[in-house]
Amino acid sequence: MKAFSERLMELRKERGLSQATVAKDLGVSLGIVCYWETNKSDPTASNIAKVARYFNVSADYLLGLSD
Repeated sequence: MKAFSERLMELRKERGLSQATVAKDLGVSLGIVCYWETNKSDPTASNIAKVARYFNVSADYLLGLSD
């Protein structure tokens, strides 16, 4: 999910958040956030929804299905 990886990193950096902060706020490990951003692991549907709510964007946006 290359789009997810890129958009997650972009949203996080735009807001000046660390990976550790995002991980803590989402209730996932730092390693998971690192893996998502480097496209080494795909998020579950429930985690996509969490990330979308956290950044106030749509899941479609995160998945590269909309701009």
